[in-house]
Amino acid sequence: MAKFEGNLGTHLLLLLVAVIWGTTWAVARFLSYGLDESTGANLGPATAAWLRYLVVVIAFVAWCWAYKNRNGPRMLPHDSRSWRYTVWLGLLGTMAYQLLFMHGMKWTAAGDASLIIPVNPVFTVLLAAPMLGQKVTKRMAFGLLLGIVGVSVVVGWSPNTDIPFEHRLLGDAMIVLAALAWATNSNLTKIALEEDGIGTTEELVIWYSIVGWIMLTPWMLAEIWDTGIPNPNTAEWGSIVYLGLFSTVLTYVWFARGIDRIGPTAAASYVFLVPIFGVLSGWALLDESIGASMLVGFVLIVMGVREVQRESERVRVD
Repeated sequence: MAKFEGNLGTHLLLLLVAVIWGTTWAVARFLSYGLDESTGANLGPATAAWLRYLVVVIAFVAWCWAYKNRNGPRMLPHDSRSWRYTVWLGLLGTMAYQLLFMHGMKWTAAGDASLIIPVNPVFTVLLAAPMLGQKVTKRMAFGLLLGIVGVSVVVGWSPNTDIPFEHRLLGDAMIVLAALAWATNSNLTKIALEEDGIGTTEELVIWYSIVGWIMLTPWMLAEIWDTGIPNPNTAEWGSIVYLGLFSTVLTYVWFARGIDRIGPTAAASYVFLVPIFGVLSGWALLDESIGASMLVGFVLIVMGVREVQRESERVRVD
């Protein structure tokens, strides 16, 4: 208890991170779809993603510039190996993830999507088999099965029936693919960090954010070519800044600080609060529905994730 009180500020900061990440789903739904059918979005999903990462890139470039004489992170990769990893990470972790995330939020409910994305650690561990040579056991497969059942409950029995089922199915499928893209990105980041001289974690995030933003540009231009130059309102501009500055840059720094002060396991436990705040923000901001199926699906997904994570830790120790 004394240790918790000594790190109370850190725990409150991580709680704030969970709140911000949770509200990201409702904000992204607002940007991609609008408040409702009568109040549609002024931005296409790709354009919203591009503008979000414009804010991210400006913030990261400012960070690199401010700390350039104080052992700060390098702004760009320094050799061909670093560039190779950066291009793949930008493709998966920024371009693919953001396009799937923003397009998915156009079609499905914020609360539903926030409950699905926690299955990401299961994909990360299972993809570690072909990418990192980690063994996949029967218990890991069981954890994956639990996660799949949980996702199926969320998708098939969602209380948000005002959204047509085929729309929710399409959006939820995109969110699952986004989780796969991020899981692949996570394993590739681990591979890159294990190589000498590639770069630090902070540098890799900065590099693939910049390169991924450039990769988003053709998608944004194609969208504008089709729909015309958008005219975002004040709420949409505020949402873009919120997603870029708070949900991406500041929370990354805060979460890294939390890991440094209380350890990765304790810090990671706050991630399980994100879907709760995701559902609540969808209900409070977008008038989405909350139902028992959400709780059942969430519990099954968390059980699956914990089963896979515990077994993965056991396999590494053995």
